Amino acid sequence: MAHRGTVGALLTSGLVAMVAIGGAGGYGVGLLTTTDQSAAAAGTAAPLGATGSSTTPSVTPSPTPTPRKVTYDDSPALQVDDLRYKTQTLTVKSVVRSDLSVRIPKGWDLTQPDPPKTGRFTDPTGKRWIRLEAGFTIKRPPAASMQARIVELNHLSADQMMNVLSRTVDKNYATLVYTYVPPVEQSPEGVLRYVIVRWVANDSGNCAVEMSSTGLPQDKAALMDVLDHATDSVVRTDSPL
Repeated sequence: MAHRGTVGALLTSGLVAMVAIGGAGGYGVGLLTTTDQSAAAAGTAAPLGATGSSTTPSVTPSPTPTPRKVTYDDSPALQVDDLRYKTQTLTVKSVVRSDLSVRIPKGWDLTQPDPPKTGRFTDPTGKRWIRLEAGFTIKRPPAASMQARIVELNHLSADQMMNVLSRTVDKNYATLVYTYVPPVEQSPEGVLRYVIVRWVANDSGNCAVEMSSTGLPQDKAALMDVLDHATDSVVRTDSPL
């Protein structure tokens, strides 16, 4: 497959694991125009922190929790050939204001939290989406951002059954692929999710945009196509808040 060329600033993502997954080739990397080069990509995987106790432990052992059952959504896979893309714009705010332009599948709707630190485009079924984050200070390379995420993922609750499938580092981005089951409050039925995260560098070589493409295991080819189109087209332009 063809490697993307260096055009201005780039976006990346990465995965940890035994098998490296390659993206679709043949696209040019998106240009990132940034004014701030100092903070770090700030996405989190919502790890659960350890808690300590100064009290004497009970002599009665705690019961072993019942293992959580994983279920699989057997919906028809999202097909690459069915995807049609168009340029979308969004604004995210954190340390700075970042205006993003990016190619997203047609029919995927944008939602943002308040404050708008991220943007998420979701497909009509609600089962697949791509999340983009910027607005952070730019200070570390994609590989370092990926490693920080891996540390966070390794602290997830055991019942989320996180499993890293692969991680790769290219010249302009890093990519992490893993599966997991969302927390019970988000997915009582325990549906397995397939996630590809990418950290993309700008012309400084440091991460300027973080993006993640999420869906079902059978969607993996289409999810990578969505991520590759976003990687190759994204433009970040910063201004003060």
